[in-house]
Amino acid sequence: MIHPPQIATLLALTGQRLPIIQAPIGSAATPDLVIAVCKAGGLGGLGLTWDSPDEVAAKVTHLRQALPGSAFFANFVLHFPCDGFDAALEAGVPVVTFSWGIDAARIARAHRAGTKVGVQVGNAEGARRAVDAGADFLIAQGVEAGGHVQSTTPLATLLPQVVAVAGNRPVVAAGGIASATTILQAITEGAAGAMLGTRFLATREAAVHPDYKAALVAAKAEDTAFTNCFDIDWPFAMHRVLRNSTFTAWEAAGSPQPPHRPGEGDIVLRQNGAALVRYCDTPPGPDATGDLLGACLYAGTGVSDIDSIEGAGDLVTRLWAEVQAALAKTRHEGAPA
Repeated sequence: MIHPPQIATLLALTGQRLPIIQAPIGSAATPDLVIAVCKAGGLGGLGLTWDSPDEVAAKVTHLRQALPGSAFFANFVLHFPCDGFDAALEAGVPVVTFSWGIDAARIARAHRAGTKVGVQVGNAEGARRAVDAGADFLIAQGVEAGGHVQSTTPLATLLPQVVAVAGNRPVVAAGGIASATTILQAITEGAAGAMLGTRFLATREAAVHPDYKAALVAAKAEDTAFTNCFDIDWPFAMHRVLRNSTFTAWEAAGSPQPPHRPGEGDIVLRQNGAALVRYCDTPPGPDATGDLLGACLYAGTGVSDIDSIEGAGDLVTRLWAEVQAALAKTRHEGAPA
């Protein structure tokens, strides 16, 4: 297996076998998804920001039992309280990642528990602060990413800036990556691994509605929008979504602020016993009913490279085999005659 040096550093740090990481895609990331990714050699993870300490402990314990000796991670969005963070450490989570913030005290607590820490950054200054705070690795998230996006900088510009700041710390590339070609490009530009979010939404294990998955398969990069349209429950946070009826009506009306948006207050979804209004930041889950495709549909520009729904483990295996084939071809073509 061909591993550029920076990849070996990441694998030794986290314990994963392949440099493919499943992004923390909120409620769409199920234990089954994480287990499939990890068993295939990648690094899977759950978003545990909004879980109670007891829920966090139960989920981490379940994954430790299902994945003995394998790495996985828990993500915490530091814009919110993250009440279950210490419970994750106590339950023995091997890796945590932070997004939307840097917290040196929490990083220190993780290190005392023997947990490795990755910090998502959106510019070089954020990378410097994360290094100073003690991050073990960095996640450079470009503006192409789906979901909530910290950065306003394209990944091609951001990645070399973060690599230059990171020193000997590995840097994971994120944003618009959904194919072996884009994984290889990130590695060629110095990334130690690639984090894929939208691509893992389009897997059998992801807990999103089939109509949402079908919309991802059908979409192209130009069908996404970087916006603050779906801001209920998380105001002032930019995000990338599929353009849909809600977004189009809002944009056509001049992108008005609440409470003056078209259809403000309409119930768009019902799921898990809750009625969710238009402009909320919750995507349609597997059992959702209502105006499914008028809800928040997170998607990065990598949707152009999604043409099927796969099993998550098969996806990891296929992508890395294609990357290895491309690396081998490049080395063969570059060998002296």
